[in-house]
This record gives sequence, structure tokens and C-alpha cells, in this order.
Amino acid sequence: MTWTSPPADSADGPLTGADRPILEGYLAWQRSTLLNICSGLTAEQMSARPVPSSTLSLLGLVRHMAKVERIWFRQRVAGLDVPALHGGPGDPADFADVDPARAEQEVAALREEWRLADEAVADVPFTQETEVHGDLLSLRMVHVHMIGEYARHNGHADLLREAIDGVTGR
Repeated sequence: MTWTSPPADSADGPLTGADRPILEGYLAWQRSTLLNICSGLTAEQMSARPVPSSTLSLLGLVRHMAKVERIWFRQRVAGLDVPALHGGPGDPADFADVDPARAEQEVAALREEWRLADEAVADVPFTQETEVHGDLLSLRMVHVHMIGEYARHNGHADLLREAIDGVTGR
């Protein structure tokens, strides 16, 4: 049986109220959107680079988002001593080293990074500041950054998916 990428449960959050539940809910929605764009594709399709001028693939985006989840939430905000994923910041291995034989494990790894990231910052105040490249960012701003990161790459993912099989609107 050929593996295909499973859908993610649709995430939702409050539309009013305190910042934290709104931003956590919207980040969860952006996270699930990436996997829903990939849903139903085979490992080979997820590894394809359908835009000749680009090295982007859906599997590369899955790997990249697992890496940035780890960097921002677990390493930077929570200060956990966890190893770098896919070479760490600035290393293109997340996009370059895609292997269809590992697609199922890579999707599972992204889902696990979501869980671990949320767990790592669950008790961190939204106002806690973390220094990154000489700037101070609150956990609130890290959530805003990650929402933007997903939104940007979900746009890429939409275009990749359409180029692979014509599917849109996921």
C-alpha cells in the first residue's frame, strides 16, 4: 500500500478575548493548513520540485517548519538544549535533503515538534522576552512571527500543490 499524507484536524480558536488564546489558535490553524495542503499526496509527490526555477518541495516545507518550530519555541524561547534539526538556522538541508522514503516520518516529526513546542512554552508568560540577533522579542511576538512564517510558506505550498495535481483551495 502506498503511503499518502493524512489530513490534519482543522484547528480553530477564539476570535475575541485575550491575545494568547487567539494567537495560539491562529498558529494551530496555520499549522494544520500546511498538512491539509499536503493531504492525499504520495511521498514522491511531496518530494517533487514542480517549479523548475526553485528547490521548494512540499516535503522540504514540512522539514523546514519542523526546524523553525524547534528553533523558535524550544531552543530560543524555552532555552532547551535540544539538537539542531536539519542543520539548524541558515542551513539549506531542510529543503535540499528531501527523501520520499522518509516522508511519513517527516510529517510525524512535524506533528511532534508542534506538540513539543507547545509543551515547552505552555508555562512561559507571553511577555517573556528572548534575545535573538541583538533584538528582544516577547513570546507574543514569536507567535506572530511563526504565524507569518506559516502564512508565507502555506502560500508557497498552495502553488506547489496546484502545480503537482491541480488541487487548490485547501
